[in-house]
Amino acid sequence: MITIIVASTIDLAIGNHGDLIYHISDDLKRFKELTMGHPIIMGRKTFESFPKGALPGRRNIVVTRNREYSAPNIETAFSLQQAITLCKHDDHIFIIGGGEIYRQALPLADNIEMTVINQKKPEADTRFPHIGSDLFTPPSTFDYVDPKSGVEYSFINIALRPDRPATFPGTEATSAQGT
Repeated sequence: MITIIVASTIDLAIGNHGDLIYHISDDLKRFKELTMGHPIIMGRKTFESFPKGALPGRRNIVVTRNREYSAPNIETAFSLQQAITLCKHDDHIFIIGGGEIYRQALPLADNIEMTVINQKKPEADTRFPHIGSDLFTPPSTFDYVDPKSGVEYSFINIALRPDRPATFPGTEATSAQGT
């Protein structure tokens, strides 16, 4: 199963200047709980935004065009397809960003685990791709309030391909490259 995991404002803002829009403690805990023990695939810029490098307890795969790129405790792939192929023996992988990797992953993903934040951020420089109002409409009410920032948010799961078997794509080549 391929799961996209993302925190987004209602206008689909996910980042600004290489950082998350909001640091919501419960969202970060949920991210850790869901991804622990599973491979995580991300673009280079997303990886470089982690202050302590690779996330522990998970196989970190970084998609980059730079064939010389390396960092401690990561594997590199030169396309999203190659990264997914590296995980062919895993039962569940998570796509964790950023914007370009999310765009490439949408046609391949089974579902999206989304934290929807009841804010708009027009100044954001990175957005989650539009997935259509038939799949995503922001909630009319929100389940939680972050005590630090005061923002309202909800956790939602969006099934993208409920009829698709939980298998990974083969090793077909793709022309799309990660960051």
